[in-house]
Amino acid sequence: MEVNPNLSEKARHDYKLVQLAANGDEKAYAELLDRYRDAIYYMLLKMVNNKSDAEDLTIEAFGKAFKNITQYTPNYAFSTWLFKIATNNCIDFIRKKKGNMISLDQTADDQESAGTPLQSNTLDPEENMIKSQRVILMRNVVKNLKPRYRALVELRYFKEYSYEEIATELNLPIGTVKAQLFRARELLYNILKNSKPNIK
Repeated sequence: MEVNPNLSEKARHDYKLVQLAANGDEKAYAELLDRYRDAIYYMLLKMVNNKSDAEDLTIEAFGKAFKNITQYTPNYAFSTWLFKIATNNCIDFIRKKKGNMISLDQTADDQESAGTPLQSNTLDPEENMIKSQRVILMRNVVKNLKPRYRALVELRYFKEYSYEEIATELNLPIGTVKAQLFRARELLYNILKNSKPNIK
């Protein structure tokens, strides 16, 4: 594919990394992640003003970009494409969050008349059962992953290790840990989607 001659040297290097990543090169994924993670995070932090949400949205943005990496075309810089994905995903998140929020300006009577029930943070017995079924299902699905992905998922989601702790435990660069976790999540999603479990 012909590269836009107006692309900067940095953008040309990104395109080479994209080509490598599209062919399964995990170091290329890790380098792209390292190059743009902080910039994406701080942009999203300004949009949502919440560190935890910004971190989750940063992971989601890279996850979506890496999932669709073969769709990137070098008509414009990879960073432009990535920031657009991150921005659109964040706008969707803000819209959904606003839809789930109850206005603080409303009185209790207004809320009742508007038919907006206040959500309880505690799970009822049925929800608890569904949650435990999901955990069992996830553990069974994780067993189908390759050993390196299985170790990452177990440390991150079952033992709740931080990225730094996983990197130390597995003796891997933190960028590689994050890139491989994206891949592991994608594999898990596909396995779950195809298994069509009987859990809502």
